[in-house]
Amino acid sequence: MKKLFLPLIFIMSFFHLKAQNKGSLFIIGGGNRSDELMQKMLQTANLKSTDYIIVLPMASEVPDAGFETLSKQLKKLDNRTIRNFNFAKHDVNDKKWTDSLTQAKLIYILGGDQSRFMKVVLNTPVYDAIHKAYQSGSTIAGTSAGAAVMSKYMITGKQLLDTVYKETFNKLWDKNIEFSYGMGLLENTIIDQHFLKRNRYNRLISALAAHPNMVGIGIDESTAIIVNGNKATVAGESQVIRIANPRELKNTANGLLKFSKAEFGIFTDGDVIDIKP
Repeated sequence: MKKLFLPLIFIMSFFHLKAQNKGSLFIIGGGNRSDELMQKMLQTANLKSTDYIIVLPMASEVPDAGFETLSKQLKKLDNRTIRNFNFAKHDVNDKKWTDSLTQAKLIYILGGDQSRFMKVVLNTPVYDAIHKAYQSGSTIAGTSAGAAVMSKYMITGKQLLDTVYKETFNKLWDKNIEFSYGMGLLENTIIDQHFLKRNRYNRLISALAAHPNMVGIGIDESTAIIVNGNKATVAGESQVIRIANPRELKNTANGLLKFSKAEFGIFTDGDVIDIKP
C-alpha cells in the first residue's frame, strides 16, 4: 500500500500546482494607469466576447468614484460589461454574487487601504471565489493596495517598534515590520508598491529579513508585473526592484539587521523576473 500511496500523493500535488498556475496576476504599483498599461492588462486577460470584468472597490475610501474612474478608462479601450461588486456594503455570502465573481475573467482590486480590503474578504466566500477564478484561468489585477493584497504575508505599512509613522521606514530593525494575511495568490513573494516614488527600500528589506526564503518585489508607480507561474514580466513606464536570498542574515544585540549580500536587480518594461509563486 505504501508504494502506491506515495506516487498518488505526488500526482495529486502535481495537478494541484498545475491548477494554481492557470491564471495570471497583473500587479500595478499604483499611480497613473496609462491607457497602454490598461490595454496590456486586457490583452493578458484575453477576454472573449461574452466575458465580463468585476471591480472590487473595498480598499478605497471612495469606492464608487474609484469604480467610475476605472470603468470610464476601460470602456474607452474595450466596451464590455464592467460590474462593481462592493462587498463592504453587500452580503459576502450572496452565492449569486460569489458565483459571478468566480466566473469573471478579469477581477480588478482598487487601491486604498489593503487592511480595509482584507477585513472584508478574509475567511469569506469572496476570498474563495477569487482563488477559484485564478485557478480556472482568470486574471486577477490590482493597483497600490490592490497590489499589496496579492501576497500571503501582506505589508500593512505599520512599524511595530518605531512610534513615528514613516511610510519609507527610518530604521532597519529586526521585528519592526507588521504583516497581516493577504490573498495569498503569491505565497512566497512579497509585493511592495509605489516603490521608487516613495523610496521604500528599507521597508522591503525589512520584509525580506523577516521572511528570507521569499522574494521581495518593489513595483514603482505606472508600472506592473504580469505573473505567470514563477515568472513575472515587467510592463509600464518605470522600474521594478527584486531583492532575494540574503546571506548571513543576523541582528545585533540592539536589534539592528545585517546581512553580507543579497540578490538585487532593477528591471524595466519587457524584462522577465524570477519569482516564487
